[in-house]
Amino acid sequence: MIDKLLPYIPIAAKDSLIKLLSNYTFHLKIVNGRKTKRGDFRATKPIASISINNNLSKEQFLITLVHEIAHLDAHIKHPKAKAHGIEWKQSFQRLMLPFLNNHIFSDEILNPLAKHLINPKATTDSDPILSTQLDSINSDVDNDKYFIFDLEPGVLFKLNNRTFKILNKRRTRYECLEISTNKKFLVRGSAPVKIVIH
Repeated sequence: MIDKLLPYIPIAAKDSLIKLLSNYTFHLKIVNGRKTKRGDFRATKPIASISINNNLSKEQFLITLVHEIAHLDAHIKHPKAKAHGIEWKQSFQRLMLPFLNNHIFSDEILNPLAKHLINPKATTDSDPILSTQLDSINSDVDNDKYFIFDLEPGVLFKLNNRTFKILNKRRTRYECLEISTNKKFLVRGSAPVKIVIH
């Protein structure tokens, strides 16, 4: 399985990942990028399955993979545990520990990642600093690019080739109006977008 993963992970993570994978049996699918999730775990029988998007940065791919293996670990030990409950949090913290070093992650990611793991949420998107750093890894230098939290209410922006207007902030997400459909959506504050000049 490690040969299949090498193009998608930081090379410095190889040895620790081999050790981690030796403890579990599951089907791994690397799939085309999905807008609603980066990965998922399914407790299928007889063998569990994990899928990870193929369009993630190497760092995000590794974090997502360990996140999903933590679901498998928690499921094996606590079959009735909540998806992102305390059992999963403890599994994720323990399984990520061997990867928390600056050979695998830059300091810009390592520091917010370590803080995130104190009480991990269901997604890194819940942590604006960490998700911004992860999003910026594969971004080309682009003077037109902003993050949602940079923008004021009323500003028009493009996301996934759709045009939206920011309405107001709700905790870590922003209520936005899609111009073409007049429908409202919640968008994470760290989503990279382009401002529409009009």
